[in-house]
Amino acid sequence: MDKDWMQIKNRALLQYRRGVNEFLDFAFSHTNDDKIYCPCFKCNNCLRKSREQVEFDLLSHGIVRNYTIWYHHGESLQDESPHSSSFDSHDDYMDKDDMENMLRDHFGVWDIEEDIEEPNEEHIKEDIGEPYEEHVEEPNEDAAKFYKLLDDSEKELYPGCTYFSKLSFLMRLFHIKCLGGWSNKSFSMLLELLNDSFPKGVQLPASYYEARKIIRDLGLDYEKIDACINDCMLFWKDHDKKETCDHCGASRWKFEEKDGKRKKIPIKVLRYFRITPRLKRLYMSTKTAFDMRWHDAKRIDDGYLRHPADSEAWKSFDELHKSFSDEPRNVRLGLASDGFNPFGNMSTKYSVWPVVLIPYNLPPWKCMKDPYLMLSLLIPGSKSPGKAIDTYLRPLIEELKELWNVGVDTFDAYEKKNFKMRAAILWTVNDFPAYGDLSGWNTRGALRCPTCNVETQSKFLTNGKKFCFLGHRRFLPIRHRWRREKELFDGTKELRRLPKQLSGDDILQQVFNLEGLVVSNHKDIKKRKRSAAGKEMGSSNPWLKKSIFFELPYWRTLLLRHNLDVMHIEKNICDNVLGTLMDIPGKTKDNLNSRLDMEELGIKKDLHPIREGEKVLSVPDAIYKLNNKERRSLCEFLQNVKVPDGYSSNLRRCINLKEKKIYGLKTHDCHVLLECFLPLVLRGLFSSHDVRSALIGLCSFFKELCSKVLTVKNLEKIEEQIIITLCKLEMIFPPSFFDVMIHLPIHLASEAKIAGPVHYRWMYPIERYLRGLKAYVRNRAHPEGSIAEGYLANECLLFCSRYFNGIETKYNRVGRNWDGAITHGYKVETKDKVLPIFKQNGRPSRNCKVTRRLSLEEIKQAHLYILKNCDQVTPFIYQRSQRLLIVLLLEERKGFRVLYLKEI
Repeated sequence: MDKDWMQIKNRALLQYRRGVNEFLDFAFSHTNDDKIYCPCFKCNNCLRKSREQVEFDLLSHGIVRNYTIWYHHGESLQDESPHSSSFDSHDDYMDKDDMENMLRDHFGVWDIEEDIEEPNEEHIKEDIGEPYEEHVEEPNEDAAKFYKLLDDSEKELYPGCTYFSKLSFLMRLFHIKCLGGWSNKSFSMLLELLNDSFPKGVQLPASYYEARKIIRDLGLDYEKIDACINDCMLFWKDHDKKETCDHCGASRWKFEEKDGKRKKIPIKVLRYFRITPRLKRLYMSTKTAFDMRWHDAKRIDDGYLRHPADSEAWKSFDELHKSFSDEPRNVRLGLASDGFNPFGNMSTKYSVWPVVLIPYNLPPWKCMKDPYLMLSLLIPGSKSPGKAIDTYLRPLIEELKELWNVGVDTFDAYEKKNFKMRAAILWTVNDFPAYGDLSGWNTRGALRCPTCNVETQSKFLTNGKKFCFLGHRRFLPIRHRWRREKELFDGTKELRRLPKQLSGDDILQQVFNLEGLVVSNHKDIKKRKRSAAGKEMGSSNPWLKKSIFFELPYWRTLLLRHNLDVMHIEKNICDNVLGTLMDIPGKTKDNLNSRLDMEELGIKKDLHPIREGEKVLSVPDAIYKLNNKERRSLCEFLQNVKVPDGYSSNLRRCINLKEKKIYGLKTHDCHVLLECFLPLVLRGLFSSHDVRSALIGLCSFFKELCSKVLTVKNLEKIEEQIIITLCKLEMIFPPSFFDVMIHLPIHLASEAKIAGPVHYRWMYPIERYLRGLKAYVRNRAHPEGSIAEGYLANECLLFCSRYFNGIETKYNRVGRNWDGAITHGYKVETKDKVLPIFKQNGRPSRNCKVTRRLSLEEIKQAHLYILKNCDQVTPFIYQRSQRLLIVLLLEERKGFRVLYLKEI
């Protein structure tokens, strides 16, 4: 087949259009499906689309020109036609074309084929006698970098090499280094070996550092800013020349003696990664420019909440700030921060705090993925900055204000036009302690709940030495009968109404006297003055500062400024529930102190300690405690449960069947236990229906809340459900059970109604991202420097890997369960040709060639799996017009078993 049309750049020509039709005819003649992989520049054989969609993409974006053997569409690798390319080697064109596009996208140079015109005789100034060349200006810095890299992209790796250029070979080596986690020394050793092995004249550098110099112009940089050791101020901008802190007087430097000379070394260094060039590059790259406007161009607005763009917070922001929303390419961001130990050794107290930005313009399958998360600040250790984190956020806030007020000129590689890009932060994502650090609310006192604010109801338990958070009846309807019940709760009637939901203006009124307060970790400066607002709130002011985010002009207008993290809330609740049910020492909330507190409060008299005078003889058994047999049953269930690969970690390692204990649960283990396994096992454990229904209601709440697709109607239902559930738990469990984490779920459904699905606003992807940053630490004496340099190298390689072909990257790697190519699936007697759940080939786990017949139980299991997981079956099950029955028939036909769906 003639494939010369693939090299035509003008896609309006008739020859190109005919070639597209021939390709589509060929591709659909080799498949029984109605979709194929789209080979356009944008999809690059990663997305399956219909014929009309593929035709549109090929005419709009062009076909990948190096895809001359259509092996994704039925062509054999041995069927390459001699007319498939006008080049001597399709791989040579692949390398040059991809490197060329990468350089165009990075530098914003779109007409590199138009070379500078050579001066001719007419350009010579005859009256002076000087050639015109002497007056030609030198290229600027960016142009010089571009032409230098362009020259490297055209140099042969060694004389006669047609597959790789010098630049592409180096980029691939660096890519493998980053994916494989090679050290710099091993990379230098490999370069030495390659230089000795390749033919004479090879264009390879001698070491890692020489290679890094060649490609460093493809990456972005960061800025080092010195900081006060007590986190009072940054030596930046107007304070750049100062030697000591203005607030605590601490020196900026530490001094080291070396070779008889005294050297100044900054005590603390903040590393600041500017976000403007990184956001610009998302639009300058042809691989990501269209994805950055997915929320406007491709999102379906049908009332379901699938993406932050569907949320009330996003839409309210657009209505209030029309000048921002009129340009759909403006960027909405989330900000996340958390501390981690870079050494992986919990005995070493060291805490590094990265600040990460999340671009929410991207589609759901890219939005929270590692390659698109941006490190903006790396706050040094060894201690957490705490409330003084605002000191380090100053450079980022200044840049965000500039991006909001002025914007930056950016080239859109999709539309090939310039536009003024602006950016705004929608909310922050962090765990509960970091919530207090960023917002300024005291999350460690009696008024811990930031949503209830000063109306938080808490009691101090004198024996347990802790606050408990009860009083969930106030969230019930005003005429609900439980509001008048005394004996079942704390002995009082509940007459209060819901806590007032505070706006940004309300918050500003509470913190107006904290304006200009210096936040610091110096022991003297930490003592703050009580504000007038604090006196109105009570004995202590829960606000510790006015958050620096209020300097952003739009911050007070946001419906949700800081998110409660569902991940850590689930973890804490799961630990509380399991610890109390199984009476695990150190984790149970039901001990002697909690019984003494109940006795002091005069509630739950059947659980009071049994005394003889002043001596406590024993405590009665509670209905929520499991006996030895029930605990063993729970442990056996969790030990024997089997789930699909990747669904959860190996729970067997957390079970001690001999001691009937559960320990070492990670956050995702608690997520799976709370939502899936615990409701199943609790059904047969408790004789008390009240305990069983309350705990199962708590589990089902989180199951619904964590769905990928939400509706406002369902959220309103589970919001009512969690109020009833928490009230039931108050009737059963002791007050010590109700720490702030048990209280916070009452606000999660309302936050989801405002901001959309929780998986865009929890810490799971951030925690995984921090694990990647920890892996960059190679020099333990300078962990922050290692992380910064490793991040820059990885960022550069992730950008370049989008332009690689024929190599595994983070963007095209198959899943861990990939067993082979896609097949056409089993034919069924329905309108659809195939069942998608059977499209992928399977492979045996061992070299086993023995086949056997399925047992009746296995057939029933397969039947149930199809009913629950196959979309084609759904219309049969839920159709009301006629009664249908799905029957699974296995027939022996020529030695093969054929799967049927038959309507009766």
